[in-house]
Amino acid sequence: MDGCDQMKALFIIVNAGFTEAIMDIVRAEGANGATIINARGEGAQHESFMGITVDSEKEIILTITDIPTAKHIMHAIKEKAGWKSPVHGICFAMPVNKVIGMSSVTPKKKEDTETKS
Repeated sequence: MDGCDQMKALFIIVNAGFTEAIMDIVRAEGANGATIINARGEGAQHESFMGITVDSEKEIILTITDIPTAKHIMHAIKEKAGWKSPVHGICFAMPVNKVIGMSSVTPKKKEDTETKS
């Protein structure tokens, strides 16, 4: 799908165990699905337990959606699962230039449906 200048990739980083809560928000705001990536956080301050460095477990929820839906999701994450909540959610968006294999992300353009008829 060329010319996807109306798409955003949302990266939502949360503490491990909160993915379902985030997915409830993402679906409620109109996204169709997401990819979950297991990760670990590392910051300037490390916690140590019996000489072993303990890094916090994280999960990254990646979803690709149109710009209005992305804005709604980001606002909902900020309000319901933001930095000051136990979820410790961080969300950022990046532009998407091309997408393949995801026809359900955006409505079909009029010229696309006309050429398939």
